[in-house]
Amino acid sequence: MGDPDEALEDPTPPDARVAQLPDDPADEIYQDPQDAVEVSPPVDVVTIDHAEVLEPPQVDPETDVSPPAAEDDSTGGGPVAMHTLRVHGLFRLPDLSAAEVGVSRAKRQVLRNLSAVYHDTDDLRLARWEVTLRRRQGGVDEGWHLQLPVESQPGIREEVHLPLSAGEVGDVPHDMRELVLAYARNVDVRPVAELRTERTPYVLYDGQGRAFAELFDDTVSVLDGEHIAARFRELQLVGLTHDAQLEPLVAAFVALGARPDDTPKAVTALGPVTQEPPDVPAPQIVGPEDPAGAAVTAHIRRHTQAFLTQDVRVRRDLPDSVHQMRVAARRLRSGLKVFEPMLDIEWAETLRTELGWIAGELGVSRDTEVLQARIDLHADEVGEDFAPLIRAVVDPALSERWHDARDHALKAMVSQRYRNFLDNLVDAASRPRLNSSADAPAQDVLPALVEKAWKKLRKEVKLLELDGEAHPWHEARIRAKKARYAAEAVAPVMGEEVKKFAKALSGVTEVLGEHQDAWVAQQTLKELASAPEIDGLSGFSLGLLHEFEFEQELFARNEFVELWPSVKQAHKKARLA
Repeated sequence: MGDPDEALEDPTPPDARVAQLPDDPADEIYQDPQDAVEVSPPVDVVTIDHAEVLEPPQVDPETDVSPPAAEDDSTGGGPVAMHTLRVHGLFRLPDLSAAEVGVSRAKRQVLRNLSAVYHDTDDLRLARWEVTLRRRQGGVDEGWHLQLPVESQPGIREEVHLPLSAGEVGDVPHDMRELVLAYARNVDVRPVAELRTERTPYVLYDGQGRAFAELFDDTVSVLDGEHIAARFRELQLVGLTHDAQLEPLVAAFVALGARPDDTPKAVTALGPVTQEPPDVPAPQIVGPEDPAGAAVTAHIRRHTQAFLTQDVRVRRDLPDSVHQMRVAARRLRSGLKVFEPMLDIEWAETLRTELGWIAGELGVSRDTEVLQARIDLHADEVGEDFAPLIRAVVDPALSERWHDARDHALKAMVSQRYRNFLDNLVDAASRPRLNSSADAPAQDVLPALVEKAWKKLRKEVKLLELDGEAHPWHEARIRAKKARYAAEAVAPVMGEEVKKFAKALSGVTEVLGEHQDAWVAQQTLKELASAPEIDGLSGFSLGLLHEFEFEQELFARNEFVELWPSVKQAHKKARLA
């Protein structure tokens, strides 16, 4: 059981590994870092500009951050309306109160002068990943602004703020530099554009005298040093209430020659390069008759994108981020092994080694979270008299372990080794090193690769005994993960039955993961109970929970026995052989 490759996945058997930690369940604990930068709620960014919140301060058109809920709920919920229009330099604003557009009065505010210096790499990597980093002077929210895309929510971005004192122009604050490390990697982030905006703001009132919108008349200068390289003018309408009707205003402006245009000011300044794809291209759709190498490339791109996205989220200590980053690393690593017959072997093994390294660095913190959550939850199962005693022992010990592990992982994620690994991973996503075998049709090559992983799993399952040691069950869990990842990697190409087989295998990994979690919990409870400072009653309480976890381990074994026939049936329907 186990070949040399297994040593990279899990170097020692569970029966010899008291410190080994569990798989990831749905329930999690997240502890806030003590020194976090301020993060705003998710925002729907329509345009990147340099707007200032006026009096009454309601919405920043740069980030579309909605104001706090009113005492009455008249504003409703959801994002406020916002429109941007480009106009020529001699455009004259109409008398809005006479234009029958719902405006009874337009109150002009004090002229504002705003300046923003955008920072990026020379090849504009941040912009191509839809990330914006700037230092802005003027306005009530002046300072450093880092806008980051929100996972699985296109067009939505979150913003991190730091004060101007965090760094001068060109000296990106350390916290922000680390947040964009996955995108910039070994390349410097420096000033790439400066925009100065002369803003004439207006507050618009409706017939009831309520301020319902703001209008910003912006003249924007793009600077090259002190030289004005370009200049343009635009209008921005921002609703101050969630029921603001801005369409009549937009129509009135369009009738006078304005042109709706939500192109961010930074894009106008930096040019069309910002609209090019990021340095990890989107995975293409691959069919059975396409070259098998296309499926390999799509797999690497899909999970490299996920890995880089989760890197940023891990640094911000966002929920589920460590788990998802490890999943991406595991799927990349497994895919490189599955697709090895089509790859340069030395190249693939180098990447797999580094993926295994960073997944291991992340593992202890994540697994400690999971273990503590499990024990805290199951402590109630042994009775209300004993649960507080269990938590009084477990929580301090595992919390300290979690903090130490997280600090260690974050140090690894700023190391030169990690930066070099990211460069190699991005290069792999762009130009994987395929051999001539990758030219064959996917339908002729991929099924056999999944079948190979399945046969290894089936061999391990034959060694399982209901009353046997934990080690064979641990080995079967590893093989089940590899078979599952192999099936998931080819499922987008091979069709519905292979997807169902992959789903059946995910059920296997869930059950065997529960088995592993129960076993690890037992070892941890035994370790904590053996400490010399533990009193008799606390030790007895830990022993009760140890017995409960032992029962959970046996339940998982029986659940697997019931599940396995349906997995074999799913394999048969997938027709991989």
